[in-house]
Amino acid sequence: MSFQDIIFYIFSTILIASALGVVTFRNPVYSALLLVLSFVTCAGLWLLLEAEFLAIALVLVYVGAVMVLFLFVVMMLDINLDRLREGFWKWFPFGGLIALVMVGEISIVLMGKYFGLDKMPVPAPHAADYSNTKELGRLIYTEYVYAFELAAVLLLIAMIAAIALTLRHREDKKIVDPAKQINVQKKDRLRIVSMPAEKKNP
Repeated sequence: MSFQDIIFYIFSTILIASALGVVTFRNPVYSALLLVLSFVTCAGLWLLLEAEFLAIALVLVYVGAVMVLFLFVVMMLDINLDRLREGFWKWFPFGGLIALVMVGEISIVLMGKYFGLDKMPVPAPHAADYSNTKELGRLIYTEYVYAFELAAVLLLIAMIAAIALTLRHREDKKIVDPAKQINVQKKDRLRIVSMPAEKKNP
């Protein structure tokens, strides 16, 4: 077993343990922190797979921005944990089924030699000047450009839908109308008042 295999199994063990902690811990702050650990460990696995761009993007975007927002929201809101645990046993059979499917997939990957997966062709090692960022950009904007644009449109629609669903019109809210600001005239805002000059005392 090589050093890379040892690192892979160590990172995989940490990732599985932290992912289990995310869904089993009752405190949402602990779950969010364990999710940060899961992201960092997953980034380490991507580094082992020579996907440096995806690894640094995961750390910067999710750990550096999204998870900070999650922690801020979780720590600022008063979350009722008893209410969150009300539907646990109701959805337990469905969750167990999904867990069995995931365990089956992982078992197939780990026992691939018994299913003939070890006979699959192994990709050739990359050259020293290989850039996966350049290759990722080439694939996104050439072979998968339509799928990439479709995903971007779907995300835009989802963002607009989320804003439209959460928008609430309030009567007491002060709203600035840019059209009225542009069409305003001097006489509407400025009033010249004639005042007598003050006399200085001798």
